[in-house]
Amino acid sequence: MRPSAGAIAGAAPLALLSMLVIFACASEAEITESKRESATPTPYVRPGLTAAIVTRVVDGDTIRVVIEGEEYRVRYIGIDTPETVDPRRPVGCFGKEASERNRQLVEGKTVGLEKDISETDSFDRLLRYVWIEDRMVNAALVEEGYALVSTYPPDVRYAGQFASLQAQAREARSGLWGQACDGTTPAEQ
Repeated sequence: MRPSAGAIAGAAPLALLSMLVIFACASEAEITESKRESATPTPYVRPGLTAAIVTRVVDGDTIRVVIEGEEYRVRYIGIDTPETVDPRRPVGCFGKEASERNRQLVEGKTVGLEKDISETDSFDRLLRYVWIEDRMVNAALVEEGYALVSTYPPDVRYAGQFASLQAQAREARSGLWGQACDGTTPAEQ
């Protein structure tokens, strides 16, 4: 039995509509997949922190950042690394290594900035704890032996943690505490 001409004519628009729906869905899936592949993921910054892009690493404990289009200098709270840029002082033992490690951790990246009590230091630098995702850079530099604990009240939120990390680095003879600095402690230099 053959379908009548009227049945064929009635099915044609339905078939055409079905093909259009299938084509539209397939195209939407391709577009969505294409967008997903080409989209740059937004860097994770912990809630409550200020997002900033690191434009330059000055030394082991100072960086330049851009926050909402404005540039700032940031000094890490609670730590001190050997000098590398002060023209009045010689380059400190392990200073270049500390600057390089800081560069590896933050340069060109989006970081989270956490304020303690003070806004700025006497050089008008923002005083902040610097985070890469869930890792605090200040703490990492102490833990790895690139920085010494340097506490200036009232900014003491993580002072106990830093002291514990420094004791571990010293015991392990990491970085500043190792042979790189001729076996002397950083305080003796």
